[in-house]
Amino acid sequence: MPSILRVGLNPYGLTYHLGIQAMGTPRANPKAVGLEGYIALATELGAKTLELWEGWTGKLSDAELKALGARLKGLGMEPIGSSGLQTADFANSIRIANGVGAKIIRFALTPILCGDRNAAGARWHELVDSTWQKLSVLAPMAAEHGITIAIENHQDFTSKELVNFCVETGSNVGIVFDTANTFPVAESPLDFTQTIAPHVRYLHLKDYRVQFTEEGYRLVRCASGDGVVPFAEMVDILAQYHDSLPAAIEIGALEARHVRLFTPGWWHGYAPKDASALAACLLAAQRNRFADTDDYRTPWEKQEDGDTLIDFELGQVRKSAQNLKALGLM
Repeated sequence: MPSILRVGLNPYGLTYHLGIQAMGTPRANPKAVGLEGYIALATELGAKTLELWEGWTGKLSDAELKALGARLKGLGMEPIGSSGLQTADFANSIRIANGVGAKIIRFALTPILCGDRNAAGARWHELVDSTWQKLSVLAPMAAEHGITIAIENHQDFTSKELVNFCVETGSNVGIVFDTANTFPVAESPLDFTQTIAPHVRYLHLKDYRVQFTEEGYRLVRCASGDGVVPFAEMVDILAQYHDSLPAAIEIGALEARHVRLFTPGWWHGYAPKDASALAACLLAAQRNRFADTDDYRTPWEKQEDGDTLIDFELGQVRKSAQNLKALGLM
């Protein structure tokens, strides 16, 4: 049976190779390949979608955007916009989408990582309020152009909170589902999928390997299919609601994410959680886990040379494509 997914690529697991990581610092990649190298890799992989970082497209003229959109269409790639809700110029994000012919713009909602609302202090509540306000402005702007706003589970909001944003802010607001980012908010992948499934409009096919610590667990990047995420089972749930969905291979950040959910303070800002739901998350995190004494560090964290980093990033993306093909998802 053919997959419901139209799988392509996004840039966030290739940040060193593409020149996004540590821009303007001594650790930036002097051999960065940028947008052209990104399109070349997507072509190699047979990508059906291509997420476009606004750092590349934000200053392009309307004519340049139109030319880029035509080029991607010729390559059989569906363009998807990409921005951040707290920093975006909404009018320009919509201009970019219209220019390249994108019908979806992905938005990260807050800068919070590792599910750690407590680290933000009082600012967490300000970020929640700001998210509601900004979505209420953005959704109707995008609707006028037939554009879907896809809000990402970017290690900050729970499944029920994301659904609430969708229901309350506009019929053109859906979810870009990062398949590995259920663990940072202490939810199992299958429970999270079941809750958000009707609202999913786009997927980031990301995976992690888990290493448990005294404070919780680390989430360490790996090729999609080599870690903890049960991709086939999650897609089976989504197929109950969707005939076709765009998706992109994404590898996690070059720095491990430490989710300190065994510490009381981490839970500040969360609603009470059912014990069986937490147990499901902790059980799911056991799959393909690192041993407690394994060296989880990436070449970036080990301060290794640039060529090693490039090979590391490219190797994980190419292995992801192989794994997804073996699963019948690509």
